[in-house]
Amino acid sequence: MTLVIRNSTELQEKVAAWKRSGMLVGVVPTMGALHDGHLSLVKTARAQSDRVIVTIFVNPMQFNNTDDLAKYPRHEERDLALLEAAGVDVLFAPDVTEVYPDGFATTVSVSGVTAPMEGEHRPGHFDGMATVVAKLFGMTQAGSAFFGEKDWQQLQVVKRMVRDLNLPITVVGCPTIREEDGLAMSSRNVRLSAEERALAPELHRILQEVAAKLRAGQAVESALAEARAELAAKGFGAVDYLDFRSGESLAPLEAFAENGRLLVALSLGQVRMIDNIAV
Repeated sequence: MTLVIRNSTELQEKVAAWKRSGMLVGVVPTMGALHDGHLSLVKTARAQSDRVIVTIFVNPMQFNNTDDLAKYPRHEERDLALLEAAGVDVLFAPDVTEVYPDGFATTVSVSGVTAPMEGEHRPGHFDGMATVVAKLFGMTQAGSAFFGEKDWQQLQVVKRMVRDLNLPITVVGCPTIREEDGLAMSSRNVRLSAEERALAPELHRILQEVAAKLRAGQAVESALAEARAELAAKGFGAVDYLDFRSGESLAPLEAFAENGRLLVALSLGQVRMIDNIAV
C-alpha cells in the first residue's frame, strides 16, 4: 500500500530510517495527472532503488500563465490508485504552504541552459522549476531522481543545478514514452479535441523527417524551414521554436553533429505541445 505523506518532516524521518537500513531511495517528481510516461519513470526507479517516492505538486512558481495553472489537471485519487498498482512506497503530496511557507524568499536560478527556447517563451519558468526541484530533493532526501527526456531542456537544467550546487543526488534521464502513433505522452493531451488528437502525431513524424534530412547532409536552416512550412500546412498553430541544438549545452548547431537534438514547442488548439528527438 502506498503511504500518503504531506509533511516533509514526517517524510524525512521515514527516509532516514530506510537509509539506516542500507536502502537506496529514488524519487520521481511530478505534477500529477499521471500517465504511462510517469509510470515508466516509476518502473525505472523501482529497478534502481529499494524504496520509491513519487511527489505530486502543481508548482505555481513555474507557471507564467495563471490560466494554464488553473486548468492543469488534478486527479490525486486516480493518481494514487496508479501508484499503488505500480508498487510506489510513498506519495509525497504537500500543499503550497508546506513547500513555500510564509516568508519564503529564495529562488534557484540556473544560467546558460535556461536561456533559449522555453527560457525565451516562458519567463521565470525555469527559476520556478529549479527552485521547487531543489526543494523536493531536500524534502525527500532521495539518492536518485528520475526525469523524462520529453522535457529535455528541463532535464539539462536539473543536471546543471545538481552539478553546480554539489547536490548529493543522481539525476537519471529516461526515454520519452509515446502513444502507438508516436505522440509523446503528456498530461495536457487530454485537452486536445478529437480532430487535434488525430493531427498531433504528425509532429513526431515531421521531426523524424527533419532528422533524416540532417543526417543526409541537408543544411540545418533549410530543413527547419521546410518543417515549419509543413507544420503550418497541416494545421498546427504558432511555432514558438523548432531548433537543432547540442544535446547537453543546448548551443545551436549549424551542421549535423552526433550529439544533436531537435527540439520543438508549438500550439495545437488551446494546448501547447513540446517534443524532441535525438539526431
